[in-house]
Amino acid sequence: MRKKYNTRPKRIRRGYDPNPLLDMLILRQNLKTDAELARILEINPSVISKIRHAKTRVSASLLLEIHEMTNLSIRELRNIMGDTKNKYFSFR
Repeated sequence: MRKKYNTRPKRIRRGYDPNPLLDMLILRQNLKTDAELARILEINPSVISKIRHAKTRVSASLLLEIHEMTNLSIRELRNIMGDTKNKYFSFR
């Protein structure tokens, strides 16, 4: 008997959409395709495709790379993606 595997992608939070971030990067860098963006970010084009199709999230290392490329803060980049969760606690 064959096992059934869950083929649905991981649940991604409502409001989270990295496409505006990727689109902004393409416009800002005067690029035409996701493949060109992948080349500039020095990642495999399939990573961009997986991000676009909600198969994976933007990793912390990729977010840092984008931050260095654009000089936008991590918070601004996360806001562009709609990632509004607050992972960090303020220490007072």
